[in-house]
Amino acid sequence: MTEARHAIETVFRIERVRLIGSLARLVRDLDQAEELAQDALVAALAEWPERGIPERPGAWLLATARRRAIDGFRRRRMLARRHAEIGWDLRLAGEAGPEGIEAALDDDLGDERLGLIFAACHPLLPPEARVALTLRLIGGLTVDEIARAFLATEAAIAQRIVRAKRLLGRAGIRYEVPRGAEREERLPSVLEVIYLIFNESYAASAGEDLIRPALCAEARRLGRILSGLLPDEPEVCGLLALMELQASRLAARTAPDGAPVPLTEQNRARWDRLLIRRGLAALERAEALGGADGPYALQAALAACHARAARAEETDWRRIAALYDRLRESMPSPVVELNRAIAHSMAFGPEAGLALLEGIERTPALRAYAPLRAAKGDFLFRAGRLAEARIWFDEAADLSRNAREKAFLRKRAADCCG
Repeated sequence: MTEARHAIETVFRIERVRLIGSLARLVRDLDQAEELAQDALVAALAEWPERGIPERPGAWLLATARRRAIDGFRRRRMLARRHAEIGWDLRLAGEAGPEGIEAALDDDLGDERLGLIFAACHPLLPPEARVALTLRLIGGLTVDEIARAFLATEAAIAQRIVRAKRLLGRAGIRYEVPRGAEREERLPSVLEVIYLIFNESYAASAGEDLIRPALCAEARRLGRILSGLLPDEPEVCGLLALMELQASRLAARTAPDGAPVPLTEQNRARWDRLLIRRGLAALERAEALGGADGPYALQAALAACHARAARAEETDWRRIAALYDRLRESMPSPVVELNRAIAHSMAFGPEAGLALLEGIERTPALRAYAPLRAAKGDFLFRAGRLAEARIWFDEAADLSRNAREKAFLRKRAADCCG
């Protein structure tokens, strides 16, 4: 019985996102869609151990959940209005069996998961709400898991999710894939959410740990789902390439005691070659689709420069500097300017980096940004100006909210004293 339950729960996890996506399109309410999906799981746990898992378990779960939804419509005397809204005859679809039910609601883009992703990442939601809702609905993470990943309380995360669902409900959002120009307008919001999740896992902004591998893996999984659903979108391929290439270095980014290891000092034998191959393939596809100058594809090209260098000394910093020159055009931001200064310091010497920093270090957005002070400390250190470097490393450590990063910066400051 335990093995049967485990098998059923595994099937449900596989089918869950598509199931909720389809039900959300039917009932236009995320809470109700999740409840109906859970009802279908309960029914499966009751029936499948005796009858065996159906040949098409997803269709069985979908049919069961939709029958319950239809019963609810009838009880509330809303079936006629729902027919008009949804645009299909529930009775005829039900008589056609599971295959008919699935076919009746499949749109021409073919996957309910995509509609759910676009809804969860709707730009009318605040970024933190989009992240929480995406991890809950698409990733299947519990509220507790999301809270632990972002060092927040369960109550705060639960509140974000509830508010997001209510906002989508009040706005009358359709849980469908937007078409044409609307899809183009909303895709950046979807990519932004996945990238935010990845960034927080790859370089944690706060807490004791520098990286959070489980959350990093979840971001990449979301990227692969999106890439599978939209294989001809160059920026989707570019984002997937960026995440795969960056994640390939995870094992080498920290020392045994958890301290960060700079990119130039990492043991490249520990880099994941499979992820590098996947990332380079995704980048090649993005470029073949005409997306070489897209922000994510350019960042992936930067990561590829490191991935292709067998030793740190072989890194093509001049190409990296040139790529940053292009990136600042397609994605202008103070952080890009800072990274461009770092690249130029590596390609043309620390004085070149210091010259570029002069133009951006007074930017309000970077005033309390620890990486800027750390970068300036590094430039000064490499230029032999150790007393000045120590001041900047200490200031960077004071601003950092990540314990591992703070300790690393204190050590760099101490190194300036010989």
